[in-house]
Amino acid sequence: MNLVNKILEGDVLAAARLMRGIEDEVSDAVEELESVYLHTGRAYIVGMTGAPGVGKSTLLGSLINVFRKKNMTVGVVALDPTSPFTGGAILGDRVRMQSYGVDKDVFIRSLAARGWKGGLSKATVNTIHVMDAMGKNIIFVEAVGSGQGEVDIARVADTSIIVLTPGMGDEIQMMKAGILEVADIFVINKADREGADNLRTGLEVMLEMKTHLPGEWKPGIILTEAVSDIGTEQLAEEILRHREFLTSSGELEKRRRERAKLELTMAVESSLKNYIERMDKDYLAKLVDDLVYRKTNPRSAASKIIAQVSLGGKDGLFTD
Repeated sequence: MNLVNKILEGDVLAAARLMRGIEDEVSDAVEELESVYLHTGRAYIVGMTGAPGVGKSTLLGSLINVFRKKNMTVGVVALDPTSPFTGGAILGDRVRMQSYGVDKDVFIRSLAARGWKGGLSKATVNTIHVMDAMGKNIIFVEAVGSGQGEVDIARVADTSIIVLTPGMGDEIQMMKAGILEVADIFVINKADREGADNLRTGLEVMLEMKTHLPGEWKPGIILTEAVSDIGTEQLAEEILRHREFLTSSGELEKRRRERAKLELTMAVESSLKNYIERMDKDYLAKLVDDLVYRKTNPRSAASKIIAQVSLGGKDGLFTD
């Protein structure tokens, strides 16, 4: 594909072509990514999640405007729920952010979740890498929260934002295991609605109940009215304040090490999956039969496959 040099120069068409190849798992795209990866690690990644209808896209559109005024280039990876009929992204048009389509320093890409748990797409991390290599200063990853979604988004972000709104049962959502632990910033959007103060108070009480170690970051609560661009400048400043905290405390490097470990694990899993797909069908069928009739167990069967992988297919059990 020979797209790397163009991507490093910020070429949108080359980046879009590679991203499409990533989604379709084209082998040439995978090879290009190996070179792209060496030019990443500079962008700041912000994850944003929340239930449908809380106004994430409108809020993000307003945030883009704030960061562009700060002369920061912006990337957006918008993870949409997948249509059960077409496999496409239901919200792919991203109408609320279309006004930035003519800004060469803003790149918005929608990805279909395609059934991945937590609303994350398999291509998410690699799409972030492409935007990073393009030179985007800050990259937002927007996903629909579904309990596990909030936890998953934190695994790919430096700063994690959870968006809530009054009157949508978010009081219950806050009590889900892991939600309080992963959020770095809480946003109460549509704060002009009745119940916003009660939601903030309840959130403050729950945060006070959580034990914070000395010097540990305490999540902020920002009230916004994204439709009117109210509160988004304060949210942008809170994001930058959190980045400064992570950098000065050494937590940013720690988080990125964890992310690198996650990517390594994903790469190993993907490689093993490819080996299984190339494995001799009769040999694989025998392993499955042994499991069905309880002649072996999954761990032992997996060990046999890994042993064959370590032999590099010398026993002829893998196809080219």
